Amino acid sequence: MSDSAVPDGARLHYERLVRRAQRSARVPAVQVAVHRADRPLWTFEVGDAGGGVELGPETQFRIGSITKTFTAVLVMQCRDDGLLDLDDPVSAHLDVPEPHRELTVRRLLTHTAGLQREPYGDIWDTLAVPSLDETLAGLAHAERILPSGRRFHYSNLGFALLGHLVAARRGAPWAEVLADRILTPLDLHLTLQPGENAATGYLVDAWSDHARPEPRTDLGGIAPAAQLWGTAAELARWGSFLADPVHQDPKGAVLAADTLAEMRHPQALRDDRVWKAGWGLGLIVRPGADRAVDVGHGGAMPGFLAEAYGRVPGAEDVPPGLAAAVLLSSGTADGALGLSFDLMEAAVERDPADIEPWHVGEPAPPELRSVLGHWWGEGFEYVFRWRAGHLEASGVGEPVGTPPAVFAVESADLLRSVAGREIGEQLRLTRDADGRVVRLHWATYRFTREQQTFDGVWSSQP
Repeated sequence: MSDSAVPDGARLHYERLVRRAQRSARVPAVQVAVHRADRPLWTFEVGDAGGGVELGPETQFRIGSITKTFTAVLVMQCRDDGLLDLDDPVSAHLDVPEPHRELTVRRLLTHTAGLQREPYGDIWDTLAVPSLDETLAGLAHAERILPSGRRFHYSNLGFALLGHLVAARRGAPWAEVLADRILTPLDLHLTLQPGENAATGYLVDAWSDHARPEPRTDLGGIAPAAQLWGTAAELARWGSFLADPVHQDPKGAVLAADTLAEMRHPQALRDDRVWKAGWGLGLIVRPGADRAVDVGHGGAMPGFLAEAYGRVPGAEDVPPGLAAAVLLSSGTADGALGLSFDLMEAAVERDPADIEPWHVGEPAPPELRSVLGHWWGEGFEYVFRWRAGHLEASGVGEPVGTPPAVFAVESADLLRSVAGREIGEQLRLTRDADGRVVRLHWATYRFTREQQTFDGVWSSQP
């Protein structure tokens, strides 16, 4: 795998994208990073950090709701450690008032609990943010604005509850659990409070080039939803972890790769009319062309906007571990949002992944060789192949890039689909007297060598 630097042509294109976004969206300071496993980390900054701070790759920005992705990973760690079940009511782990006792962990993670967006009180008017105790006490007055499970409705309050649930199950404050179980193992240096090198966040005047600093707010009891500060370099690494964890956490010490895949699986649509993004377990899931999928989160706090996304591997030319993060020192610079996707697209187009050579592999085991080739099921044609040490199946004529079904062997004549089509279903083999496979049953549907009707008649017969 190549370890060369970003080619000059791609680098100059990245820089131009960033400069154009900074100018058109009128952002005082922009800090970006592009991560990929086969190139050095690329970072770039343009503008003025304000407050006498020199803008550079180590300058901190507020990341807002990207914090939620860290809280979501902490919740999934608890699930994997047997401390909770996603379908547990939150009341099994936190003392919450009666109107909300049946809300489940899963519903809170997917923003489908129907809970109001913010804690009780006008916190974004008064900037009087409740403490942990006040947040929990205010639940008695918080509204259930929708029936649980009805539809997506974003809730900072819901993620605050998840953070405090984690703290209750781990027996330590949320911030301490975050440091011990995510930040330290992944060598990330995000902080709860801004350091001396933090950028100033601004409100840029709509009618002039003036910009006024926004107040820095401590989120107290809702910290697990939006408190953190960090750099684009760190967040690009985090986006890579969420999308393609083998490069950041190869042993699954922070979270198992299968669990991260579970988090990336869409659970709800953000908008039922415009199908541009969905919600997994604490992650935004954004579909792209040719089966590209980006996962991550955005963030907004007074004076700051942010986004950090990674691209799930699988689409053609996508570099391994690809991710991008964009941090903006203006709360009104929404015109620059989407820059992380532009940078990842530019990486694929201007500096695609190296094409790995094909190598001769081992033959299929003798007991599965008679499965290989063409089969028909439900009137449709499929091809079964032996690839990379496993049996896989694809429908003839499926769109290019459609992942195959992948099977794991459970016994001599029983396999199970572990990826792709009919995941979890059995594939049963029927053999003749010579041991040759003559029929398949996949998810109970019969597969034969020739196209047959459902009552077993060859379709070419009159």
